[in-house]
Amino acid sequence: MVERSDRAPLLDWEEIPSTEKPADGAPAAASPAEGRQSSPSGSRGTAGCAGFGWSSGPEDAAPPCRSEADGCSAPPATSGAPPAAPERQLPPDKEERLSDSGAREVSLEDRMVKWEEKDQIVSVFVVTFNTRTGNMLEWCLPKDMDLEGVEFKAIASGSHRVSTDFIYFRKGRYFGLACFANMPVESTEERGARMKSVGILSPSYTLLYRYMSFLEHQVRLQLQSPGHYSPLEAFYEDKRALLPPSGQDVVTAFPANAWGAAINHSMHPEMKITHPAGCMSQFIRFFGEHIMVLWKLALLRRRILIFSPPPVGVVCYRVYCCCCLANISIPGVGVAVPEFRPFFYVNVADISALENELSYVACTTEKIFEEKKDLYDVYVDNQNVKTYRDGLKPLLRLSAADKEKYRKLTEQRQMLLYSQEENGDCVSSEEDLFILFFLEQNNRIFQTLSEVAGSPDPTVTQDSVRAMGLDPHGDRLFLLHLLEIYGYDSLLVSEQLCCS
Repeated sequence: MVERSDRAPLLDWEEIPSTEKPADGAPAAASPAEGRQSSPSGSRGTAGCAGFGWSSGPEDAAPPCRSEADGCSAPPATSGAPPAAPERQLPPDKEERLSDSGAREVSLEDRMVKWEEKDQIVSVFVVTFNTRTGNMLEWCLPKDMDLEGVEFKAIASGSHRVSTDFIYFRKGRYFGLACFANMPVESTEERGARMKSVGILSPSYTLLYRYMSFLEHQVRLQLQSPGHYSPLEAFYEDKRALLPPSGQDVVTAFPANAWGAAINHSMHPEMKITHPAGCMSQFIRFFGEHIMVLWKLALLRRRILIFSPPPVGVVCYRVYCCCCLANISIPGVGVAVPEFRPFFYVNVADISALENELSYVACTTEKIFEEKKDLYDVYVDNQNVKTYRDGLKPLLRLSAADKEKYRKLTEQRQMLLYSQEENGDCVSSEEDLFILFFLEQNNRIFQTLSEVAGSPDPTVTQDSVRAMGLDPHGDRLFLLHLLEIYGYDSLLVSEQLCCS
């Protein structure tokens, strides 16, 4: 149900659940908590975040499933909606312990969800293309916001070739989403085309999807009626964030003190996919069995740059999906490794920022990046994954275990599609299946390594490598890189693990 906000009369972007009472005799609507219990397979908490309950917004009604082989299943309703409110609300920084008197415990999950559901928009802006000066910032709120360079992020290089697009990007310590549109006009001054982009900034990328439709509508409005900013002004007043003074220039998708450093580094909160071409199932079908190469490189926290001409939106989803390949939910694992940061869309103005990054995944439309070999470890052009690092080149070859894992992944997908078609299973989704597959594989590797490290004989043998789901011969170099990066220096590697 779409309602206007009671805080601003012009707002029509919010999707909120109906508060109408059921008629007499009608069954009461299930609470969000009940929805989570009845639909465990549709929970991103299980697949994408290993039960940590990151929320991407209010719980929506479950969408109809789609079983087309070339399509994408609709994203499941997220499971992070908070349970029924207790009689008294506690501050987010305090936790009420469960006592004999039956007092309700406010869990870490609930507090994380409350934070995520707050409005966190720090800026809204309009960017336009001027035939004389190029991309330029036309309007923004707040007026004193540092938006230098955002005009080249909100309108990607080469965007004049497409009619519409959307772009995720990083700006300092914030994430941004901009919707672009290109409209033909009968104007010699504008050279027959008017191009604009409307965007927002937030500390988190997980909630930006909520405003995709609003931004798409606003950019069309700006094209048809330039200078009409009142809906954007009302939007900002309604959604603007009340952030503490900036202390450190660190990008985070949730409060740093809300969860340990291990989860910050090793898990990525859900970014709800709003475009079917960008979901995980399409991402894996696009790369085929070479998804296993990207999986290893992501787990090794390499700098991955994806090149693609516009449109950029689908490629931004590939950035996010690539991050999800490296999810680990075992506490303590990954504390010492660089955080695998999604930069989303980057251009030449980001070169200085990328030079200082130890680990990231990003996408670009600018071919010149391929020549900047010191900026990345892995360059992905269409479906071609390549590297100029001699130490990484052997990792581009598929091992026997890689092919077997891809076979199992394909088999599980076919079983899911069959279940959806034959049994009408609209709860399970390909997204959950794929993300959970790699999460379990990663956990399996590090659980085995932890067991070996704690044994009287801390030696990685062929049997322990097989227990990780790896090839004792073909994955030896990958394993050595893994031991070094994740700090398993005390482990010995059996001489039986020879190179293939």
